Amino acid sequence: MKTFGITILLTSLLVSAPVSAQNANVDQRVDRLEQEMRAVQRKVFPGGSTRYFEPEITAERGPASPATAITTSAVSDLIARVDALESSLASLTGQVEENGFRLKKIEDRLAATAAPAVSPPATSTNGSAPVAAPKAAQATAPAAAPDPKRVAGVAAIVMPDTGDAAEDAYVYGYRLWEAEFYPEAQAQLKKMVEDHAGHRRASFAQNLLGRAYLDDKKPALASVALYENYQKRPRGERAPDSLYFLSTALVQLGKKTDACRVLAEMQDVYPEVASGRLADRVASGKVAANCK
Repeated sequence: MKTFGITILLTSLLVSAPVSAQNANVDQRVDRLEQEMRAVQRKVFPGGSTRYFEPEITAERGPASPATAITTSAVSDLIARVDALESSLASLTGQVEENGFRLKKIEDRLAATAAPAVSPPATSTNGSAPVAAPKAAQATAPAAAPDPKRVAGVAAIVMPDTGDAAEDAYVYGYRLWEAEFYPEAQAQLKKMVEDHAGHRRASFAQNLLGRAYLDDKKPALASVALYENYQKRPRGERAPDSLYFLSTALVQLGKKTDACRVLAEMQDVYPEVASGRLADRVASGKVAANCK
């Protein structure tokens, strides 16, 4: 705190040059100010140490001597500093009191908010007996029944049975995505990754999960799925693709600068794929993100 340094400065000056009745009066004022500052400190830092306002160097005051006398201008300057210190102390004390008042108002508001609001019972228009709410309003609205056509469409998609459970799970998720049953595809692809995390198709499934979120207009979820595929399976066969689709999700989220950084990292980490199989997508991605 600035007050700490000011107190040390004043104490040092008064110790080195204690002369004249005017200077003795300054001594008394500084002592009184230090006592008041300690009182303020106890308010601001209850239970805290008093060291914040103690001078680092102390010395006994000896009798005045001509060799240590200070000029009138120096005393005047010192008095002006003490006046400034008194003003600062008054301001600080006022702030402590004002903050205490504000805190009390906030506590009162919180207490009022926490109190449960009790609504009076509804009455009829003529003010007689309470009127019960309609049963339809009291009951929770039932969940919408699934679309029979959608149910039949999902049921028509058959999971293959080749003996490779991981491959079959991925292909089934792919078929659901291809048929544009995006929520069902998302559930299937997440399950495939959880059940077969070590399989090579896990990279395909996690990447397709991100694409299913994109097609379902959920770019935030897509960005998470795609980044996880790159982070957890950087050598996976669809890790470069996930970076491209991650840039697409970021563009949809309005983060074009980040999308450009992702494309730049893709070119740096997977230069052959970025300039080969995915070259056209990288170029279109840069255009979409306004990359320089």
